[in-house]
Amino acid sequence: MKRIGLLPRIAIAILIGILLGFVAPMWLAQIFATFNAVFSQFLGFMIPMIIVGFVTPAIADIGSRAGKLLVVTAVIAYLATFFAGFLSYVTGTLSFPSLIGGEENIALVEDGAKVLPYFTVEMPPLMAVMTALVLAFMLGLGIAFSSGNALRNGFTEFRNIVSKTIDTAIIPLLPIYILGIFLIMTVEGQVGMILKCFIKIIIVIFILHVFILVLQYCIAAIFAKKNPFKMLRTMLPAYFTALGTQSSAATIPVTLRQAIQMGVREDIAGFVIPLCATIHMSGSTLKIVACALALLIMHNQPHDLGLFCHFIGMLGITIIAAPGIPGGAIMASIGLLQSILGFDDQMVALMIALYIAMDSFGTACNVTGDGALAAIINRLFPTTTTTSQSKNSEL
Repeated sequence: MKRIGLLPRIAIAILIGILLGFVAPMWLAQIFATFNAVFSQFLGFMIPMIIVGFVTPAIADIGSRAGKLLVVTAVIAYLATFFAGFLSYVTGTLSFPSLIGGEENIALVEDGAKVLPYFTVEMPPLMAVMTALVLAFMLGLGIAFSSGNALRNGFTEFRNIVSKTIDTAIIPLLPIYILGIFLIMTVEGQVGMILKCFIKIIIVIFILHVFILVLQYCIAAIFAKKNPFKMLRTMLPAYFTALGTQSSAATIPVTLRQAIQMGVREDIAGFVIPLCATIHMSGSTLKIVACALALLIMHNQPHDLGLFCHFIGMLGITIIAAPGIPGGAIMASIGLLQSILGFDDQMVALMIALYIAMDSFGTACNVTGDGALAAIINRLFPTTTTTSQSKNSEL
């Protein structure tokens, strides 16, 4: 099963879960509910570990290369990420209520019969999500501006441990978790409405991806004084490479080459492209915000502007350290979904399924947008200092 990739496994799990749900006896549904209850406890335990394990070394690495070029790049990347999330929220607020349906459909989600687990195993997390985020920032900045390497090496090893846990324990079990969720939803009579909403939401998100890329390159074209569509066409090899790899990091060589072909100087491209592969997450943020908003509307829960500004602002920081695996961004953001938006276990599982269904497109949007940001930085810094160039060579 590992050879066919995570997305096909999730798709197969959804299909089996739905088909099995039509014939499954209650005892079988309760077995899957029990597995899901235990797995969600483990997932909740891992969330602070993911934040501390990935954000700390990411902040330490960024801080160690502090300089004007870094600060400007980081600010522009964050603003682009925040704007993508805000655009997704506004679009979803205007379009999702009519796409998702009225009160009758919402009632189906809320009032259906519930499948309860036989038991669960409590695994309290070591700390709250915000505590983990503040601790990660404090440690990351402290490591960045200290001369020692003991903590830096320690947190690098800790990151490797957390990444290995995700890769060998969480990701392989996700299809079973998703299968259980869709089996239970079928037994409870909710699956038809959920799938109908999934398709509509995915179409809207894909259109938003295209719009945000065109907008980013129109803005970059003002700085670069070039045709935005020619610039975007030059970056298409990076887009299609990311579709296949599902990894911003794996696409860096192609993104770097295409950015240089687009007219970005080698020293600027060599600094901005690897950095933005980590900190620029417009496509991922757009997807997460849209999916989260759709699920909140579907469950008739609060989704006001202030709540989502808080969520988007924290999300832009948290997912800079998303592990370099398919679905890494959604893993890093689960804590915020639960602590800020109040997601329960079923909503988290649906969120994971929705996100992974579009994982390639989000990654492609991220890396293609990196080229636009590089073009802007190239114009803002017509010459770079010797210090900046020496740091580029380290990348």
